[in-house]
Amino acid sequence: MIELIGAHYMPAIETDRLTLRRLTMRDARDIFEYSRDADVARHVLWDAHTSLSDAKGYIRYMLRRYHSFDPASWGIEWRETGKIIGTIGFMWIQFEHSVAEVGYSLAKNYWNRGIMTEALDAVLHHAFYDLRLNRIEALHEVENPASGAVMRKCGMKYEGCMRQKLYNKGRYVDVNLYAILREEFSSQI
Repeated sequence: MIELIGAHYMPAIETDRLTLRRLTMRDARDIFEYSRDADVARHVLWDAHTSLSDAKGYIRYMLRRYHSFDPASWGIEWRETGKIIGTIGFMWIQFEHSVAEVGYSLAKNYWNRGIMTEALDAVLHHAFYDLRLNRIEALHEVENPASGAVMRKCGMKYEGCMRQKLYNKGRYVDVNLYAILREEFSSQI
């Protein structure tokens, strides 16, 4: 079904400070720079990168996903410098139910500046108005409340805690589930 969406699948999206765009191999150094930070990797399902090769492998994985129209992530480009400072995208999409899950990560130097809220708002707009989805979900580890704050700022509602939902970095972790419906997003514009 996603093949029918064609060019609308993952277009470049511009906001006041950001361009959300498909990653290229030229982004490897930027990806490595922030992905090697243990604080950035602490609450995501990937390990901190230990070499530029790790970043290149991630980009190759994204390129395959773009090519096959599978759910994937945009690079978050800081427009002022053209540098990739994070990623945001779809973990999965179920078109038969018009629902998807979004996930994201951001370079530590850019935390607490409203950047991820700006990026998530843009992705929600794309999901609801271009892809015509009805519900978007997001998860965050309970021990990462800042991620939940981003979700709430974008109008997502807390739906509950899923105990030991994920196995991450050698331990089971509790995660909070947030979601927003198209009608809720439309009413806040």
